[in-house]
Amino acid sequence: MVSRPVEGAEPVLPHPLPGAVGLSHLSAYPWPAADGVCGGSPHLHLVCTEAYVVTGGRGAVQTLSPDGYRDIPLEPGSVAWFTPGTVHRMVQGGDLRITVLMQNSGLPEAGDAVFTFPPEVLADPDRYAAAATLPPGTGPQTEAAARRRRDLAVQGYLALREALVAGDSGPYLEFQRAAARLVRARVPAWRELWRAGALAAAERTGAQLDALQAGEPSYLGEATAYQAAPTRLGGFGMCGRRDEYALPGTTLPYQGE
Repeated sequence: MVSRPVEGAEPVLPHPLPGAVGLSHLSAYPWPAADGVCGGSPHLHLVCTEAYVVTGGRGAVQTLSPDGYRDIPLEPGSVAWFTPGTVHRMVQGGDLRITVLMQNSGLPEAGDAVFTFPPEVLADPDRYAAAATLPPGTGPQTEAAARRRRDLAVQGYLALREALVAGDSGPYLEFQRAAARLVRARVPAWRELWRAGALAAAERTGAQLDALQAGEPSYLGEATAYQAAPTRLGGFGMCGRRDEYALPGTTLPYQGE
C-alpha cells in the first residue's frame, strides 16, 4: 500500500532515497511499431531530468530536442540522461534492461509525462486522458491497451521527427506548448511534492552543514539504514515492463496504470 497525501495536507516523505530521486527498473517493450522498431512510448517530461543506467542487453534511446534528432546507443554500463522538454523513445535491441533514476521523485507519476500523441488528441484533455489511461493490472487487456497507447504515441512522434530532421522545428515546439497546456492545472500539486521531496532533501543538507559549522552534529544520532524490494513487478510503464518500489514519493504507480 502506497502512502498518499491527505487532501489539504502537506505531503510527508519520511525516508526518501538520496536526493529524493525516483527509482524503477524497465525491460523495453518487444512490440514492433509502425516503423518496424520495437520499443516504448515516446514522451517528454516538463520539469524532470531522467537517466537510464543500462544493466543488460542492447538498444538505444531516440531523442528529439532543439539540437535535433539523436539515436543514442545503449549497452551494459552505459548511462544516458535527458533534460525536461526532450522527447525520448526507448528502443529494444535485444533483452534491453535499464534502471531509471528520475529527478523530483513522484512528479512523473503525478502527471509530469506527456505522450507524443497526434495534435488532435493533445488538443482535447478528455481524449488525451482516455488514450493515456490503462486498465488496472498486468493482464492481457492491460497489455493490449499499453500497445495501443504506444502505437498512438509513435504515430505522433514520427511526424515530429520527420519535421525536425527536415529542419522544421515548428511541430516539435508546438508539441511542447501543448504538453505544457495539458499539465498546467497539476502544477500546484507538483509543487507540494517537490517541496516535500527534492527541496526538503536539499534543505536538510543545508541544516546539517549549519550544524557542523556550529559544532553541533547531534543530528548524527538519528543515523540508521533502510532497505526495500520491488513491490510491483511487470507493470506496464511508458517505455516497457516496469518494476516499482512502494517507497513514499518513489515510483508510485502511474495514474490509471
